Amino acid sequence: MIPNDPTLPPTAPGAPTEATNVVDTDVLVIGGGPAGTTAATFLARRGRKVVLLEKDVHPRFHIGESLLPMNLPILERLGVLEQVRQIGVYKPGADFPMRGNADSVNVFRFDRALNPRFGHAYQVKRAEFDTILFDNAIASGVDARQQVKVEQVEFGADGRPALVRARQADGTALAFRPRYLVDASGRDTFLGNKLKLKKKNPRHQSAAIFSHFRGVTRREGEAAGNITVERFAHGWMWLIPLTGDIMSVGAVCFPEYLKTRTGDNESFLMQTLRDTPSVWARMANAERVAPVHATGNYSYTCERMHGPGWVMAGDAFAFIDPVFSSGVYLGMNSGEQAAATVDAILSEPSREAAEQRAMDRRLRRGLRYFSWFIYRFTTPVMEHLFANPRNHWQLEQAVISMLAGDVFDNTAVRWRLRAFRVVYNLTAISMAPKALAGWLRRRRQVGQRFSGDTLQGGNP
Repeated sequence: MIPNDPTLPPTAPGAPTEATNVVDTDVLVIGGGPAGTTAATFLARRGRKVVLLEKDVHPRFHIGESLLPMNLPILERLGVLEQVRQIGVYKPGADFPMRGNADSVNVFRFDRALNPRFGHAYQVKRAEFDTILFDNAIASGVDARQQVKVEQVEFGADGRPALVRARQADGTALAFRPRYLVDASGRDTFLGNKLKLKKKNPRHQSAAIFSHFRGVTRREGEAAGNITVERFAHGWMWLIPLTGDIMSVGAVCFPEYLKTRTGDNESFLMQTLRDTPSVWARMANAERVAPVHATGNYSYTCERMHGPGWVMAGDAFAFIDPVFSSGVYLGMNSGEQAAATVDAILSEPSREAAEQRAMDRRLRRGLRYFSWFIYRFTTPVMEHLFANPRNHWQLEQAVISMLAGDVFDNTAVRWRLRAFRVVYNLTAISMAPKALAGWLRRRRQVGQRFSGDTLQGGNP
């Protein structure tokens, strides 16, 4: 039983009560992925006592294998950039093949971004990458625990998290009393679900099916490390080269297409790849080396990012779509921002509302720029613009900067992206029938439901 402590809030009906003691900590972080480990590490380095709880055990499989150049400054500040380089595949850019023309590929090189600090990124196996970040958190002084699942957060009379209850894999109950709580629980969105904040994105929806293969043909030369993003009739495909001759291959589909699958996931994935000749040609000598997974209801957001005594980071707050490989970067960027915000609040509690607003404003701003492109990526208008890039007023370079993740603090990029929206709208007018058809199809997907998720149940 929890010791008789009058400072503890009453236990909610049905809540677990057995625990040997209550651990006091400055910050409790839920989730040991990129967002959680980033937040925890930076907080520990600022002298805070940090407990991090991860429900799984590293290494574990995860999607989101393509990093962005803007990941690299964060990795450098964390002190793990060299370790990531050693496990990664050098990624100088992204390939966008023209549909129906296997010999025509537009390559967007990151070194052509506006004032790039890093003109490249890396492709990584997430099991290895996440383990590096988790071990680095421990080395930085974080009390990082694996196979500990948070079950309940009890709020005090002031509305702040007063007690967090968790359970180890062996059934042992644990309890923590944090001064602040960071929810970095990924698509579990622990607080989002508990507080009923998680909502299906009303503007965008997609589903994905994917696996790992050995022996997939790569691009020649330095471009061998590029991610390939190829549109097809029902969405877009990714080919991400990893170490050990492994290629992550998947299709992000309109939900209405994925709902047509009959039989097993592998057959559906292979038929989808077969229907795109330029991709299928690269699969001639491929051997599948991992299970085929399907996951749906990709896009959601939470109504709030913060509250008294807590903030969200990464996918715990929102996830849009993996089209521009932004997920890991958004998670780590928001994790670093959460660390700075929480540290400032703990130092000066009266600043809580102002610090939370500043974090909210900055992160939503970056999400808006990614979202605008992602919502329109499969439209005929965006396909036309990506197939015919122009660098008037450095708009193409600004788009490359967006692909690199540089949308939060770079005003030179942001105003050019706003100008690009004008170009998009004018192009849409010039090809109105196709543009309207694309818009209607995209809107139709929002109401679609997907079942049979092999990775993430319980999505909105």
